[in-house]
Amino acid sequence: MPEHNPILNWEIFPDFTAITADHVVPAIREAVARSTAELEMLEASRPATWHGLLVPLERLTDRVSRAWGLATHLHNVRNSPAMRKAYAEAQPLVVEFSSRLGQSRPVYEALTALLQGPEYQTFSQALQRTITLLARDAALQGVGLEAEARERFNAISQELAELSTRFTNNVLDATQAYALVLTSPDDVAGLPADSLSLAAGKARARGHEDATAETGPWAVTLDLPSFLSFMQHASRRDLREEVYRAYITRASSGENDNLPLILRILALRREQAGMLGFGNFAAMSLARKMAPDVAGIESLLHTIRDAATDPGLGDLIELGDLAREHGQDEEIQPWDVMFWTERLKEERFGLRDDLVRPYFPLPAVLKGLFESIGELFDVRIEAADGVPVWHPDATFYRVLDEQCLEIAGLYLDPYARPEEKRGGAWMDELCGRSTVCAASGRDIRLPVAYVNCNQRPGLDGAPSLMSFQEVTTLFHEFGHALQHMLTTVRHGFVAGISNVEWDAVELASQFMENWCYHRPTLAGLARHYQTGEPMPEDMADKLLGARTFRAGSNALRQVSFALTDLALHTADPDGLDPLAVAQAIAQDILPLPPLPEDRFLCSFSHIFSGGYAAGYYSYKWAEVLSADAFGAFEEAGLDDPDARRALGRRFRDTVLALGGSRHPMDVFRLFRGREPDPQALLRQEGLLPGGRS
Repeated sequence: MPEHNPILNWEIFPDFTAITADHVVPAIREAVARSTAELEMLEASRPATWHGLLVPLERLTDRVSRAWGLATHLHNVRNSPAMRKAYAEAQPLVVEFSSRLGQSRPVYEALTALLQGPEYQTFSQALQRTITLLARDAALQGVGLEAEARERFNAISQELAELSTRFTNNVLDATQAYALVLTSPDDVAGLPADSLSLAAGKARARGHEDATAETGPWAVTLDLPSFLSFMQHASRRDLREEVYRAYITRASSGENDNLPLILRILALRREQAGMLGFGNFAAMSLARKMAPDVAGIESLLHTIRDAATDPGLGDLIELGDLAREHGQDEEIQPWDVMFWTERLKEERFGLRDDLVRPYFPLPAVLKGLFESIGELFDVRIEAADGVPVWHPDATFYRVLDEQCLEIAGLYLDPYARPEEKRGGAWMDELCGRSTVCAASGRDIRLPVAYVNCNQRPGLDGAPSLMSFQEVTTLFHEFGHALQHMLTTVRHGFVAGISNVEWDAVELASQFMENWCYHRPTLAGLARHYQTGEPMPEDMADKLLGARTFRAGSNALRQVSFALTDLALHTADPDGLDPLAVAQAIAQDILPLPPLPEDRFLCSFSHIFSGGYAAGYYSYKWAEVLSADAFGAFEEAGLDDPDARRALGRRFRDTVLALGGSRHPMDVFRLFRGREPDPQALLRQEGLLPGGRS
């Protein structure tokens, strides 16, 4: 019965241990049916007040999004054939409800009446923006279309949702399907001890029960921890090439081939944009974003490209020189880049991944992260028992304010589980802050976030030892979580990360990354997992000095991805060859172009199954915001605790507190006192003349 369904039957925390794939479809059917009935009542009553309209609208929207969000989370972290089947069956119900709600003429007319009414100016800014954004989104969901066109628009939405899910599953399946099993010590030459332990663990997971780090066999897979470990350290160039070619051709052949899905996705997006009067999908996408237009984005990207081109070319020359010095006569190829980059980093900074990792055990990193958050934002994060989780690796934390009052919750799931968990790192929400959706007897519903990462788990009795990149990734995702959890907005539609423009939503996350390069913060993070000793000063110096290492190459790679995304979503999809577009842009921008057979688009989940379609530029756009925001701390004095705390409080009270209740440019001005300066990013990355290290 629906009332016993654990996806629906919870108020504060769901019982993850009780949820199975069999619960998904009944839960979504029930949630959609109840919310649809309430929507019909709302349409019949045609309320003329914001309270009469927005309160029931938030409740009926939240019921479906909360249930679907829970199902989506489990699809991402506890994937299985049964969960996939249930998810695929339930998804059309959610898409249909979303279209039904977004295309409700009575609701749209009520929103428009409020928007144009005399009382609008008396509403709070959060309420004004809620009404404005809901009316805008209704227009973008086709509320103005006639019946036949609306039916086609909705069919496209359904198909796009299905294609997105298939794209994700194809990448997951292709990643899982590959394993290179190595049996000779010569095959794993160069791999440090922790990489050998990881590879032996992968072999055991694939049926080689007696595999050990010392004697093998060892397995290399395409999930990121395994792939990076092998590409950075394996001396066998031929094996690096084999693994690299497998990685760049994931989901590009056979039953997992995503190329036909890409072509269909691009065509459907263009058709849908045209139905709403936009020239292309990028223009439609930007209607919900901070950037003014494609030209403005391309201007920023070309500014970054111009600054990064010479440094990027210099990076490639350095790798070639180093390879020749060590006996590689062949020109640098893509499968050489990570290997020689790691050697160059070792040579220049004395940094080897296996030497750095022991100083970043997850428990110590979390302790340092929580202390930093406490100092900056005056909140406390502490582990809590008794809250069900979906896997033993996951932990629940309570977030307390300066008065020790609970204000939010957080689940952390840090480790890679390629057999059931999607790759990458991401933050999502279980529920958002809301007065309207508070549980019975409570004044407010507290926000609860998920932070999911894919770092290597602890091996051979040691805790999870993190690379510095994994540390910065954790800080990044916690930035998203903080914006969700520390909001003070009580209207659910614009609380936390809800309705923050996509190209501004990375501001908080990228801002948090900066603290990994702040010496006192780094000192608080880096403790040897066996001795508890702090990281040696010279190692910390080198880690901080490496911040702008290969900044030119890294910037060009991101610019290439962003311009590819924009090109695909502004082009006419008829006769389009997406792979050729990606190749041409990469050939024009990257010092070392990709291989002709490179099919990275087929696993480019950000733009084909994530939220970054015509929005991948958002990373660079938001980096400008975050670099300039962190610049305020640099100007005030990073080593001045009082100044840090004062600015941290201002950042909490603006960027983190206001969420989607104001336009992000207004929020930035409130914090910084002016509009953002693009030069801040180039300065931070050492790409201004004379600024490269």
